[in-house]
Amino acid sequence: MKRNMKKMTIINAKTGLREDRTEYLVTAVREAVLNALVHRDYSMHTEGMPIQIRMYEDRLEIHSPGGIYGRLRGDQLGKLQPDTRNSVLAAALEMLGVTENRYSGIPTMRRELREYGLREPEFTDNRNEFRVCFYNAGSAEAVLKSDEEQESGKDLAVFCQVPRSRKEICAYLGLSSMAYAMKKHVQPLIDAGVIRMTLPERPKSSKQMYISTERQTEH
Repeated sequence: MKRNMKKMTIINAKTGLREDRTEYLVTAVREAVLNALVHRDYSMHTEGMPIQIRMYEDRLEIHSPGGIYGRLRGDQLGKLQPDTRNSVLAAALEMLGVTENRYSGIPTMRRELREYGLREPEFTDNRNEFRVCFYNAGSAEAVLKSDEEQESGKDLAVFCQVPRSRKEICAYLGLSSMAYAMKKHVQPLIDAGVIRMTLPERPKSSKQMYISTERQTEH
């Protein structure tokens, strides 16, 4: 999955250094895959039904045979101790160090995705299948930025004191969707007169650059 994920370069708000970033948080996806392996239905009713991993433009889905086991409801996942369908398998993986505490996976996913700047995973429990869905930063519904990245967004006008391309702005904000970056971050600053286009007569030009108006005032 990691090999097939898109990668982008961002500016780390804490260190100021460039770093590569995958569109999905690998540690969170790993937890979901482990959960699918441990908690899926291995009975005769699901014989020949594999765990499926599907990657789309805006999301990654993990489908495993069998719904939630026991009395737990979908809205209680990660909050209450669940019943364990495959207790021997779960215990064996814990002893081998493959998994940690068997009730820590979902809280860990939620916490780390929040810190990574992505929305929480979406869980869907059907009668014969359980689905986990991760959204990437290109999704309109995604929580696109962590607190540190929001601070970087506030300094976008400073970043644009020299002309910047759409690609450079996306990398600075840590986003993969240029359309989203322009709509949510750049256009409001243009409307406020903080940033201007270098080619205002050709707003969609591939050579379009964006520059802070404050820099122009100084000159």
